[in-house]
Amino acid sequence: MPNGKPAGVRCVQLDDDNRCRVFGKPERPAFCGGLQPSIEMCGDDRGQAMIWLEELERATAPD
Repeated sequence: MPNGKPAGVRCVQLDDDNRCRVFGKPERPAFCGGLQPSIEMCGDDRGQAMIWLEELERATAPD
């Protein structure tokens, strides 16, 4: 996504298992590489992490 990923739009690099197809590759956007996991972001499991990401999407969605 050359101009970034708009809020609410699924990243084109996610596979059917929601895994990043460009993880660890040079073409991975700098933003993605700079997003470091934290307890706040990840919680205790995948479900909590998804809730955090969904809230981030809502918070950054255009009006």
